[in-house]
Amino acid sequence: MTYLERIRKPADVRDLHGSELDVLAKEIRDFLVAEVAKTGGHLGPNLGVVELTIALHRVFDSPAEHIVFDTGHQSYVHKLLTGRADFSRLRKSGGLSGYPARAESDHDVVENSHASTALSWADGIARANQLRGDDRPVVAVIGDGALTGGMAWEAVNNIAGGTDRSLVIVVNDNGRSYAPTIGGIALHLDALRATRSYEKVLSWGRRALQAGGPPGRFAFEALHGMKKGLKDAVAPQGLFEDLGMKYLGPIDGHDVLAMETALKRAKRYGGPVIVHAITEKGRGYTPAEEDVADRFHAVGAIHPETGLPVAPSRFGWTAVFADEIRSVARRRSDVVALTAAMLEPVGLKLLAEEFPERVIDVGIAEQHATTAAAGLAYAGMHPVVALYATFLNRAFDQVLMDVALHRAGVTFMLDRSGLTGDDGASHNGMWDMALLRSVPGLRLAAPRDEVTLRAAVNEAVEVDDAPTVVRYPKGSVPDPLPAVARHGSIDVLRRHSGSPRVLLVGIGAMARTAIDAAESLDAHGVGSMVVDPRWVLPISAELTELAADYDLVVTVEDGLVTNGIGSALRDALAAAGTDVPVRSHGIPHAFLEHSSRAELIDAFSLRGQDIARETLAAAAALWATDPVPEGTEP
Repeated sequence: MTYLERIRKPADVRDLHGSELDVLAKEIRDFLVAEVAKTGGHLGPNLGVVELTIALHRVFDSPAEHIVFDTGHQSYVHKLLTGRADFSRLRKSGGLSGYPARAESDHDVVENSHASTALSWADGIARANQLRGDDRPVVAVIGDGALTGGMAWEAVNNIAGGTDRSLVIVVNDNGRSYAPTIGGIALHLDALRATRSYEKVLSWGRRALQAGGPPGRFAFEALHGMKKGLKDAVAPQGLFEDLGMKYLGPIDGHDVLAMETALKRAKRYGGPVIVHAITEKGRGYTPAEEDVADRFHAVGAIHPETGLPVAPSRFGWTAVFADEIRSVARRRSDVVALTAAMLEPVGLKLLAEEFPERVIDVGIAEQHATTAAAGLAYAGMHPVVALYATFLNRAFDQVLMDVALHRAGVTFMLDRSGLTGDDGASHNGMWDMALLRSVPGLRLAAPRDEVTLRAAVNEAVEVDDAPTVVRYPKGSVPDPLPAVARHGSIDVLRRHSGSPRVLLVGIGAMARTAIDAAESLDAHGVGSMVVDPRWVLPISAELTELAADYDLVVTVEDGLVTNGIGSALRDALAAAGTDVPVRSHGIPHAFLEHSSRAELIDAFSLRGQDIARETLAAAAALWATDPVPEGTEP
């Protein structure tokens, strides 16, 4: 039985000593590579925190002493050390979440996988402990990338003032979020990292002295006692100490004993302490170490020996945007792109290579990106802010007050909109249309295929007096779905046959589903037409006028039903004095468990046949007092 197979709880980790810990670390890395290669997941970040997490669970008594992971994608090792070794269905329905999950374990505190929040969580828990007279420490583990987020520094400002609250902040400094971390904070950490030679000396000393038996081990412990004085001699006082917080480091995050020693000191201190750990993302796995771009931050299924994908990736929505925004930038020198620490994931890498001065990576700072974009627009540029849809939630006030209120011509490209599935509740991009519907003057497009995405990008950057949003899902682009006719600005995707009774409105990627539903309705003798408004917010007068000619309107969208496009169309029809009923199909008003997109589509009855069945039932009730078309049965 391996050491890893013996681990059922953190106390089991504390029973290991010396070289056993090094063996455990190797076993964990081998396990992660083998298992994540099958399911996909965040491989690089977890390979980089193996020794750090071992040390955390050897020093702190979780769950009695809370350990809060920022972002949470680096929690796989934590799961293993807290008795969760079944990774066979990682990020799949019924399996382990890719992030901390309270339903899985009392050892998990924060489920939200949005960055820069852990310090605020930890401050709140520490304050509650203090109010109860409880002096147990609280630990927050935050990556250096998350320190580019403003919320983290709001928390630091408050934590630094609580000198009697026992709170340990572990900065996992690997110089990266997805890609290399940027900005002033990153430069400051670089300066501290440059002073780590003394840590390397101590790491070498540990190996050399421990080889000498008990006298050597005693000598090494004495050296550790001298470490603070040595650090003060070679390292400058840093930003953290200037804020009044105790600072320990930088520490070799891959040296379990060095990390343990620092964490024990931090635990004894009794006030807020920064433990600065230097780690290497992707450590111990050659393909990750050689991946300069993102060190295998997140992977699909791969061949573990080579790191190559099991299946070649198909041409995706992100690639279409990446190609089209370069064409736009070549044509228009005023177009500037911004992103929040996700240059490659949102498709801006190639643009940055061609026009480096016109691509701005602000770090994990969506609020700043949005307001900086408003400033760029005011000064005569046309900014394009590329984000995952779920992360725009963090900048809603800035969209509302800094962009929309000032009628700034800012374009937002929202990747991973709708159901993303396997990363769970906080990564589904399902909130955007419901939130943005309330923003005065904002225009939102939902392209259905490559052609309409390219068109939407070009149309959006032509608007200079209001915010524009283009949303598109995760994954590969579907086959082209050409319009068969036009009704003003609206694409007609399928003409009605027979008596026009039902108007199906397909939003973005759900347009194909609307066509499937129409074909099923036809088979039951119900005439229907399918349209795609393309620009779905605000609701156009053309759409309300068209809808007035039908007995029933059915909308299909991959956003929240609550306050979604169907709801907006219903309100627009009512305002126009039209009493045509609207049936809305979309995502329920709930937080969703991790699962595949296909499984969620099935669960929410968003297949064409599901929508047709519900439409037939609604039509039967609606036409109960009217002649029902022959063959129409729910």
